[in-house]
Amino acid sequence: MGSIGEPSSLIPYLASDSASQEVAGLLYTAPLEYDKDWNIVKLAAESWEVDESGTHMRFKLRDDLKWQDGQPLTADDVTFTYRLMVNPSTPTAYAADFLNIAEYRQTGPLSFEVRYDAPYARSAVTWMHPILPKHILEGQNIAATPFARNPIGAGPFRLKSWEAGSRIVLEANERYFKGRPYMDEVVYRIIPDLTTIFLEAKAGKIDFLGLTPQQYLRQTNGPEWDTAWKKYKYLASGYTFLGFNLNSALFADTKVRQALSFAVNRESVIKGALMGLGESTIGPYKPGTWVYNTAIEPYAYDPERARSLLAEAGWSPGRDGVLVNADGRRFSFTILVNQGNEERVKVATIIQREFQAVGVECSIRTVEWAAFLKEFVNKGNYDALILAWNILDDPDIFDVWHSSAISENGLNFVHYANAEVDDLLEKARVTVDRAERKAMYDRFQEILHEEQPYLFLYVPYSLPMVQARFRGIEPAPAGITYNFDRWWVPRALQR
Repeated sequence: MGSIGEPSSLIPYLASDSASQEVAGLLYTAPLEYDKDWNIVKLAAESWEVDESGTHMRFKLRDDLKWQDGQPLTADDVTFTYRLMVNPSTPTAYAADFLNIAEYRQTGPLSFEVRYDAPYARSAVTWMHPILPKHILEGQNIAATPFARNPIGAGPFRLKSWEAGSRIVLEANERYFKGRPYMDEVVYRIIPDLTTIFLEAKAGKIDFLGLTPQQYLRQTNGPEWDTAWKKYKYLASGYTFLGFNLNSALFADTKVRQALSFAVNRESVIKGALMGLGESTIGPYKPGTWVYNTAIEPYAYDPERARSLLAEAGWSPGRDGVLVNADGRRFSFTILVNQGNEERVKVATIIQREFQAVGVECSIRTVEWAAFLKEFVNKGNYDALILAWNILDDPDIFDVWHSSAISENGLNFVHYANAEVDDLLEKARVTVDRAERKAMYDRFQEILHEEQPYLFLYVPYSLPMVQARFRGIEPAPAGITYNFDRWWVPRALQR
């Protein structure tokens, strides 16, 4: 496989980038997981019980769990992971789920239980987070441990080698409790350019990749492609956005952000950057799901309205047509895009042109992925950026939008703070009734729509392509990789 970004850390609690999470997802295990239909089911847990009140959960782990070094995985490891996550010195963006636990108690070598003060909607999701090894990490500084580049997990694969900037090689874990994966080895080649990844696939050196719309529609058709490859298409569980640094004086005024939203023709963006293979969105949820607020009227493409709002915010045309304010500051900024993602560069280019039409000047800067995260996103060293978030099955996105997530390593890197949003997110995650949660998340989306901390753009179609010799691929609501460890190749087709 090709990856345009190199993982920042293979301790999943310390990384939020997709490259890290994708690789780490094959290395670790957790008590629970999602199945192909997004149902929560047992994974490392042998049993899982919830009492009638919904505030007390009991778990018993399987007795055949082994770390990849042969040591047994027990409830001691779960207890260690829990304590690590509630330790305020752990630099993680994912502590909130664990901090909502009122009482954690280990009840045996393989069992533990948790209590909540009130029903917590994400109680089961909490135990889908990976278990970390106590016997290796105890006493170490989690933020500086070499384990981040040389991890030991209990998942289907184990790290074989990591050549910085070049490749990460995983090998089948013979001790995996669900049985050894059918594939011997998985190689992630670090290739920071989607076109190069495609050319490598065309040459037979990549087996599995995500296609761009142009590649899907125009460059992979015909008998040769149909024989050698299988293509898939489904609405992705993720959305793309233009995020504003709200610490910048340029974007402090809500009217300005609304104006920029009116200035962008989302249909043009989808047509120009995705060749139509996407759907516009008004917020951070997937269209067609129960939580998506269909009552919200999307921002129309209305350049005149954009100019009017900018004028109300104190911006007027300068001599060269670029807006200036009363202090003589030009409305000029840079959109940051990660290197190698042509789709996002196209989006930025379209937006740049549409902003220019209303007197807003912006340039585009591409940055290598690791530096993009460490030097710009995490440090708030940017004006605006184009990024994407995964959309999870549970609608709680406290870790992205709550004001407590504003920190150097936090996921609220646009520095958005709204007291009502905080209150809604806090209440919704402890509300079990779906109708009540729906009302809270509807209001949450209304506020985001009004304040536009992100300019929400679209949900793309996922367009994976896999060499036809692979078997065991069964498309489902969860995509095609939910059973990745069960993919296989007939002996006659092996290379």
